Amino acid sequence: MNSRLLKLSLASTIAVVAGTQILGCHATQSDEHASYKLIYSSLESTKRSIYLSDEHGVRRLKVIDATDSDGYPAVSPDGKLVAFYGKYDKFKTWSIHSVAIDGSNLKRLTHTKNKWDSAPAWSLDGRTILFTREYKNPNGKWQSQIWLMNADGSEQRKISGLQGGGASFIDNDRVLFHSHTSPSQISIANIDGSNMVKLTNDATDNRAPRLSPDGNHIVYLSNRDGNQEVYIMDINGKNQKRLTFNQVEDWDATWSADGNQIFFASENSQGSFDIYKVKRDGSSLQKVLNRGSQVAAVKTLNAAALQKLIQSNPPN
Repeated sequence: MNSRLLKLSLASTIAVVAGTQILGCHATQSDEHASYKLIYSSLESTKRSIYLSDEHGVRRLKVIDATDSDGYPAVSPDGKLVAFYGKYDKFKTWSIHSVAIDGSNLKRLTHTKNKWDSAPAWSLDGRTILFTREYKNPNGKWQSQIWLMNADGSEQRKISGLQGGGASFIDNDRVLFHSHTSPSQISIANIDGSNMVKLTNDATDNRAPRLSPDGNHIVYLSNRDGNQEVYIMDINGKNQKRLTFNQVEDWDATWSADGNQIFFASENSQGSFDIYKVKRDGSSLQKVLNRGSQVAAVKTLNAAALQKLIQSNPPN
């Protein structure tokens, strides 16, 4: 491919809107078709893999298919790495991995047989990763714990006093998560497990919270009105509002880079999932991608690594 065509391909693939940056290049935001960048998992072939996409699902790039099933991708704050989970041992062991955005330098960060490690989340400075560890205790009861490790996989440790999952950083000292209780509730706590504050407190499950980019709101999942739907509330737990009204289960809600939209996965009639977006007030619901789930918005991508990925695996 000559340099002119390569530049055109790159420009069309990494078009961005406000809030999304491409490090190392001067991208414009004037193109009306510019969209938020997404990273997600999809069963487009024989096994679940990690993909990048624009918000319209027009261009897709496979980042990695490392294990029997890859999922829950999260891009590092500097846009260079992706943390994700992969499954081994006929899905009995789940491990956290990291990989460069161009699909190179794959590293397995956790490896504890018959434990399920999932849902990695980067600290704001990119130095540490939160993740959820699930397993059955000797009595056959499921346990769900929140763990922390350095970005290279070293110093893995359980956060004392926090039983739950779906954790993410509010800042480098506090975490947002859902409790491993019946029903599960959304809480905030210090990184050492102290000073826990409960934000939801009802008779139904509330889970998978994600903080808005401005730090003022939380999107989450709840089955308080029947099936699992997407909800939003203030950071203090007030003004809880339902955003989606479906007859199927919704999962994996997350914010767009500028905080104006919410992406989520919704079950379809075939039993798989599609990715949708909706404005934060619940309006303008649109399908974005077929056969996708575990979606996350990408604030920053490293331009050199993205170009390398495009050259080695052209967008479809």
